[in-house]
Amino acid sequence: MAVPIRLRFQAMARQSLRENLARVREDIARVQAHEGINDEVRIVAVTKGHPAEVVREALEEGLRDLGENRVQEGLAKIEVLADAEACWHLIGHLQTNKAKHIPGRFAWVHSVDSLRVARALQQAMERAARSERLRVLVQVNVAGEAQKNGCAPSIAADVAQQVAESPALDLRGLMTMAPFVDDERVQRRVFGDLRHLRERLEAVGLPLPELSMGMSGDYRAAVAEGATIVRLGTVLFGERSI
Repeated sequence: MAVPIRLRFQAMARQSLRENLARVREDIARVQAHEGINDEVRIVAVTKGHPAEVVREALEEGLRDLGENRVQEGLAKIEVLADAEACWHLIGHLQTNKAKHIPGRFAWVHSVDSLRVARALQQAMERAARSERLRVLVQVNVAGEAQKNGCAPSIAADVAQQVAESPALDLRGLMTMAPFVDDERVQRRVFGDLRHLRERLEAVGLPLPELSMGMSGDYRAAVAEGATIVRLGTVLFGERSI
């Protein structure tokens, strides 16, 4: 009996994901070996623009950390995949009026970039009366690009302190994005600056174990500079389909 075209396409896509994931893990291991790094690197599979069946395939390949850029798209997938064992990360900009949707749905927010956002999340967690704390990363615009979100490095300590003092929030580290350029020297300079900022903030008593930096085009440079979390979409799934 002939296999339907749809099922053949799904099998091909699944094989492609498996091969892509293996290649990424090999890249991470190779870079870390070269740099003398042995920290664990968490892969957050960025499912923005991909349908729920693709997300399910990622889960079946062992990718439990799933990242969404937009709250509403994330909420729709969380509902469809309510039976799945997944850890959802909001990695895109968070408007304060959307903070109410975070408790009980997203376990991580990578994009806290102001005192206002930190307060909004704390208030949302209080209203939801959640027992678990929300894991938070402070997003820093290290490169100073006007088109990117993130607080200035000069106020990162204030935002991190606000999160650290919020009972319902669990300060886990820092996040940044490098400029969209192919020059690895530029990428590494930005990621290295975030690592140095982490070191300065830890020296004044702020615990920041995680560095979320690196996407499909620059994750190797990020790993070389000590990333503990990389946010990968295209390199795993190919171009977005929706």
